[in-house]
Formats: sequence, structure tokens, C-alpha cells
Amino acid sequence: MASEVTHENVIVKQRRRITWEGCSVLLDVNDGDRFVFARLTGGSKIKVGNKNYSLRPLIGCPFGSKFQVEVGADGPCLSRVTSTAEGKSSDETLDHSLVEEQRDNRALVDNNTAQSLTGEDIDDMRRRGATGDQIVGALISNSATFGKKTAFSQEKYRIKKQKKYAPTILLKRPFARSICEAYFKKYAEKIGYLRVDTLSLMLSMANISSNSDVLLVDMLEGLVTGAVAERLGGSGYACNTYYGTTPYPSSIIRMFNFSDETCRRIVHCSLAELRSDDAVFASPNKLEDVSSNGTGQEEDIACPSDAILQTSEDDVNGDIDATSEATGCTKESKSVKSCGKAAPEIIKLWKKNGFSSLIVAAPNCDAWDIIKELIPLLSHSAPFVVYHQYLQPLATCMHNLQMEKMAIGLQISEPWLREYQVLPSRTHPFMQMNSSGGYLMSGTRISSCEAE
Repeated sequence: MASEVTHENVIVKQRRRITWEGCSVLLDVNDGDRFVFARLTGGSKIKVGNKNYSLRPLIGCPFGSKFQVEVGADGPCLSRVTSTAEGKSSDETLDHSLVEEQRDNRALVDNNTAQSLTGEDIDDMRRRGATGDQIVGALISNSATFGKKTAFSQEKYRIKKQKKYAPTILLKRPFARSICEAYFKKYAEKIGYLRVDTLSLMLSMANISSNSDVLLVDMLEGLVTGAVAERLGGSGYACNTYYGTTPYPSSIIRMFNFSDETCRRIVHCSLAELRSDDAVFASPNKLEDVSSNGTGQEEDIACPSDAILQTSEDDVNGDIDATSEATGCTKESKSVKSCGKAAPEIIKLWKKNGFSSLIVAAPNCDAWDIIKELIPLLSHSAPFVVYHQYLQPLATCMHNLQMEKMAIGLQISEPWLREYQVLPSRTHPFMQMNSSGGYLMSGTRISSCEAE
């Protein structure tokens, strides 16, 4: 029996490292130019440039593999780039960038006459089966000004042509950090402008650990719920509560490739059921409107292939798409990856002992209206964290908590993150960065008798 369990654990660990048919993946096209969420099936395709390529070659490959468009026997397809080729290209780039520079670009004039290779010549090379790297090499050799440019300008030119004629696709595993970064880069409003460092600090302040029972109000498409379930690792419970009769949309949870056991630990329960002992319960109108509006949105978002709206071909920087032509993935994802309702005996246990943590991520609602209803559901000395895009709602909530003597250790934090470019002779902060990733209010719940 023990050997069977060990064998199953080995299989699970291997599946985490290697893709399988039906799993969700995050595809990084051209080193961050586009992010594509897709489900790997026999009919899944990705559009690169003006052509669609099948994602079947990605099935069975380890996460972190890099693919490149090549011309095969059946036409253009995605081919995995070997580690030897990757190391060779990186070494060449490093040697090229470390050459002592004695040139400048002052005498260069961009009049579109430096390139002798025409579009017809490039099309003819493609018909003869030339690879993307060969086309890039031909463009460099036929450029009259390439040799006169600085080493940095030559590298920029090479990368620009490489992205156009020899695009690469990096196969990434979708987890809390990669999903948050991909959404924040293009569709930050969908996740309430929650930055990855803010998300990690939120989990730390809420003391999320194994066997925890976490109460959440997640209106960020399920990103926070998925991050909590990922840290719980199949133990404890992540309970999403909501006002009204309909849970909030949680489409991002289906991108995490959670096991069935982990999915069973993600449950939802209305606040009316958690507070059923109270005689009267009134839900704020704002949250009822959000819940009712989320019904149609939940039906539209069925799996990663439908999770994000298709963008136009003109979008280039930080583009997030999701393409899949597999017809059966929607039903499968709904039945396997959907969050279930909390069992009555578990709800009864939560009412008796309380939750061990509380996380509120509802930027469109008033923080005080939510927190005053949820703090009594926590156990004594339980931590709680409230996220908001702006500072003032949290300041008001913090003042009310102090006046009502409901919590101690209250503080408001603003995470600060600055990303750097690290290259030889070109190390500096990125020129375009986000000024803020939101604010967090944290504290510890105390009982009413202690407050008195």
C-alpha cells in the first residue's frame, strides 16, 4: 500500500514538471511581447504572426522548454530548441557585447536604403525552406550599415529581426507568480491592479500555511483564491464567501492545474449561511450588484481558452491571448476544476471554531462594510488582510476598527518594487514601471471581552 502511494506521488511530481494533454500552460512569445494562456489538446493552436501553429508538439515537454517556428515536412511548425543551441546563442551574444566599443551611430542615416534584400527575396528564401535564423543572417549580411553600428545597436537590430522572422515561444508553468505578472502587464484592471509583490506580502501577512482554514472575499477573478490554495498544498480549506446567491467569478483558478484533492479544498459559501444564527442579515447593495453581474461573466469564462478576451493583431507589448480549438475542454474543466459548495458539517465546524485567516480583495466595494461583517467569523488572535487599490478606503476602515476595538496591530503597508535591467555596461532601472501596486491593511482580531 505504501509503495502504491509513493508511486502516485512520483507520478504527480513528474506531471508538475512535464506537460500533459489537457493541462493549462502559459506561453511567453518573444520574451514577454505576448502572453498566451492555453489548454494543451490535439486541436489547440496559437497564432504567431499571420499563421496558426498547432500546440501538439508541446505535449510531453518539460516546463521551461523553448520552441521556435521551423519549416518541416508538413509545413511550418513549432520545434523545440535544444539546450546546446540555447547555450551557443547566449555565448555568442555575451562575447559580442563584451567587445570594447570604439564606434558610434552619429553618421548613420535611416533612409530605408541600407537593406539590399527585398521582400520578394525573403519570400523566395521561405519557399526554399530557409529557417528563421538563416533569414536573419541574410538580413544582417545584406545590411550596408550593420557593421558601422555599435555593438549595442547591432544586438537590438538582431533581436528585432529575430522576433519577426524567427519568433520563440517559452513554455511556462502557470502558478501564482507567473499568472499575476502576465495579467498585471496587460490587463491589470481584471485583477484590481494587484502586483505580484503585493500578492506575496498579502499571503505572508495572513499567515497562510498548511492546514489553515482561510476565509476569502475574492473579486479578482479567483487569483487570490488560487494563490492561497497553492500555498495550502492540498491541506486546509480556502472558503470563498459572497453576498447574495451567486459566487463571484473565479476563472483564474482553472489555470493552476490543481489536482482533484486541491480542488476539493477550494469551496464557496454565502455569508448568510456562515451567519445563519443571526436573526437578521442585510447585504450591502453594492455587493449584491457585483454578485448578480458576475453570473453572466462566470458563464462566459469556462476554461483558460475562454478566460481572456481576444485582442487585436496590433497589440504587441504585454499582449495576453488565449487560443484553443479543442471542443471538449469546456465541459471537462467545468466538471473537474469548478469550486464546490462547502459541506454543512464543515460550515458548522467553522461557526464553532472560527477561521484561522481572512483575506479581502474587493477593490470595488467599501472595505469597512465588508470587514465589520467578517471579523466576527474569525477565531481569536486570527490575522486578517484587506487589499485595496487606493489608500483612503483602508484608512477609513482602520479608523473604524480602532474606534470599535475589534482588532489590534493595525497597519497599512505599501509594497515597493523596482525592476532592473542587468546587462554588460547597461545595468539600470527599467524606464517604464508602475508607480503603485496597491495597499494592504493588516491586523489581528481580538474578542469583545478583551476589548472591554
